[in-house]
Amino acid sequence: MSEPRSTEAHSIFQDTIANMTFPDLAKAAADRAVVLWGLGVIEQHGPHLPLGTDVYMPSELLRRVRKILASKGVASVIMPPFYWGVNQVSGLFPGSFMVRPEVMIELMVDLIKSLKKDSFSTLFCVSGHGDALHNRTIFDGVCRGADESGLSAHFVGAPSFFKRIGIDPASPRVLPTMTEVERNSKYFDVHAGEFETSSMWAVYPDLVKDELLPTLKSTDFGIEDLTEWRKGGEHALRKTPQGYLGDPAASSRELGERMMAEHAEIVAEAIAAKVAAVV
Repeated sequence: MSEPRSTEAHSIFQDTIANMTFPDLAKAAADRAVVLWGLGVIEQHGPHLPLGTDVYMPSELLRRVRKILASKGVASVIMPPFYWGVNQVSGLFPGSFMVRPEVMIELMVDLIKSLKKDSFSTLFCVSGHGDALHNRTIFDGVCRGADESGLSAHFVGAPSFFKRIGIDPASPRVLPTMTEVERNSKYFDVHAGEFETSSMWAVYPDLVKDELLPTLKSTDFGIEDLTEWRKGGEHALRKTPQGYLGDPAASSRELGERMMAEHAEIVAEAIAAKVAAVV
């Protein structure tokens, strides 16, 4: 397992174009580097994880993806993460910022047009947040941004993910991964539970209140509970008063590292295959 990075020196701009000079960025565009973009939110993640979890995770994922792509001969740059996303489910919790989908789409379109202005031609987006409306909004932003700019843009994810949120995996703006990260759990574990906590713990241990984990009881939700929770608002507050859905006490840094590594390989494989197909 790799040594976790110190969060004291961590910045969400790390390894992104925000830390590049404009001549360096222009050269990357001239060298036909593809752009990687993570889109998350600021929202509550229980009593044990930070509000920025859904921004930290795709940021780390794309840093790993970029390294794997480089080993495959694919040049890439990383956009600073998008974090003012849509919180339909957890919007009433303290710390969950609510942004209208139409506002998010307009900002995405302007940013995609900026990439095209700078001579980039290809964009791959990943989501750090499971909210269905947030992800349908990403898709709408990708589609409009691509149509209005002429830039080739794709929303990357597992086929089951797109089916869950009502998006056809065969859409030309979707890049479905060929495999998925396996997550075995008797009950639903979808928010600040075992899997998300494990990933954060592996990469950003200083941001996880691991001393609380043994005190957090598993929610043990079935499909009816999950459906009720996904209605959001007062439903989510009532079903998960502590803000998590799953079993954070079962988390481990080893599991988190394994899942992060697998996810990065899967995403990089899909992107590399797409790039090779259009060359």
